[in-house]
Amino acid sequence: MAGLTEFFNVLGGWVWGPYMLTLLVGTGVFLTLRLFFLQFSMLPLALKMAFGGHPRNRDPGDITHFQALMTALAATIGTGNIAGVATAVVAGGPGAVFWMWVTAVFGMATKYAEGLLAVKYRIVDENGQMSGGPMYYIERGLNMKWLGVLFAIFGSVAAFGIGSSVRSNSVAQSIQTSFGIDTWITGVVLTTLTAVVILGGIRSIARVTSVVVPFMAVIYVLGGLVIILMNVDQVLPAFSLIFTDAFTGEAVAGGALGAVIRYGVARGVFSNEAGMGSAPIAAAAAKTDHPARQALVSMTGTFLDTIVVCTITGLVLVMGGFYMDGETGASLTTSTFDALLPGPGGWIVTFGLIFFAYSTILGWSYYGEKCFEYLFGARAIILYRIVYTASVLMGTIVTLDLVWAASDTFNGLMAVPNLIGLLLLSGVVVKETKDFKARRASGELY
Repeated sequence: MAGLTEFFNVLGGWVWGPYMLTLLVGTGVFLTLRLFFLQFSMLPLALKMAFGGHPRNRDPGDITHFQALMTALAATIGTGNIAGVATAVVAGGPGAVFWMWVTAVFGMATKYAEGLLAVKYRIVDENGQMSGGPMYYIERGLNMKWLGVLFAIFGSVAAFGIGSSVRSNSVAQSIQTSFGIDTWITGVVLTTLTAVVILGGIRSIARVTSVVVPFMAVIYVLGGLVIILMNVDQVLPAFSLIFTDAFTGEAVAGGALGAVIRYGVARGVFSNEAGMGSAPIAAAAAKTDHPARQALVSMTGTFLDTIVVCTITGLVLVMGGFYMDGETGASLTTSTFDALLPGPGGWIVTFGLIFFAYSTILGWSYYGEKCFEYLFGARAIILYRIVYTASVLMGTIVTLDLVWAASDTFNGLMAVPNLIGLLLLSGVVVKETKDFKARRASGELY
């Protein structure tokens, strides 16, 4: 078992190495240029559609734009925004926050392309529901079913770790530390709550995530903003340090510019998942009259996840200045919030971790089952849901070294076929975007 864990650790290190990070960001740069910096010019419209748009009932799809966005955000807003940012700041210095922003800016174009292709090439499955994502646009757009199968294998396996077991473990450990409740008790409760939701399918998942995600995100952001306003005199120095360190790497002992960039990019990608191919699976279920409309909504996910939530965390951490004291991860974020906002600060982070982890479990259950459905058909979905639910309980009572190493590797491998699909189908993305703009200008589309 130890040998297998070491194998996946080595393979995962290679998969998530500089070549993958370069490919992920490079794809975003390429798509940004082909789309003429669409993420800037159309962001206001995208945000309006995400939070103010109401799809017509006659539009094909299973859930609303907002529900699709919240389902995707359920899987991305979580430990990456709290623990991941802290890890980046400790290992790469305050300048890592700047490189997270850079990754997010280009990642918005990637997320846009993923959402557009997911809707364009989606199908209606045997249960009468929408199914889409990289496996479908790779098969139907490129006629490369074998590559779509690879993505589906990677996705369905990765979900058991990065989506369920690892998250349930973090919730159980956090609750045990904070409240002294045995991990198995948390496991039973969490497994029951998960089963009740995911057995109802995407509509049930969307209803819950549409409440949990914005509720917890607003509380977390408001908590961070209160800290920033209470220490407003430190805001400009913090931003100055972030921008200066981004190009020098001097703020961390023994640090170097390469480390700043590496950790900033890596944690940015881990946080918003742009290019990984997971979010378009949720986007494919949205009610919409044009692929580009949901693509714009999907794009806002990266903006909200990294530009908004991660910035709040990063700014608070830099203002606190505790990142060189030996703590890292979620404990650093918790202690910093608690120090700068005594009383509620630490609890905001603790409950944020719990609720964000639970929403991630729900979001990834849908990703995994759709990958499994692609491989084995709609009748296999119920089997996947049962096994996935069981993996939530397992994560709270067993050690996860092997599970984490394997799922992290498969999660990285998901990006390879997806990025191939995005690059080869970029012409389709450009064509559909031009069509959407022209039809809106003529009044054909609202």
